[in-house]
Amino acid sequence: DWKTVKSSKKTVESMNSRIKLVMKSGKAILGYKQGLKSLRTGKSKLVLIASNCPPLRKSEVEYLAMLAKTQVHHYSGDNTELGAACGKLFNCSVMTILDAGDSDILSKQE
Repeated sequence: DWKTVKSSKKTVESMNSRIKLVMKSGKAILGYKQGLKSLRTGKSKLVLIASNCPPLRKSEVEYLAMLAKTQVHHYSGDNTELGAACGKLFNCSVMTILDAGDSDILSKQE
């Protein structure tokens, strides 16, 4: 119904504003290969996966995140929206946060 649509839109917007703040004040890696590298070295704090990330790639990232004891957030938008939220003009299916900066993105995760 209408109320749940509105609340979900609000959560997407607040997530996007948090991502913008991380990009400005913190440290983040865009991309699958670099994301896996940071998971292996244990530097990552949170991994965001776009909704249209291929299932095999998604499960690989989830598996490495589980081994690294890193939080995973399934971003509700697709890779184009995740790239736009990062302020980039390209698609991005995996985003890894190394340092949240001034953002409260790490504390807000369920």
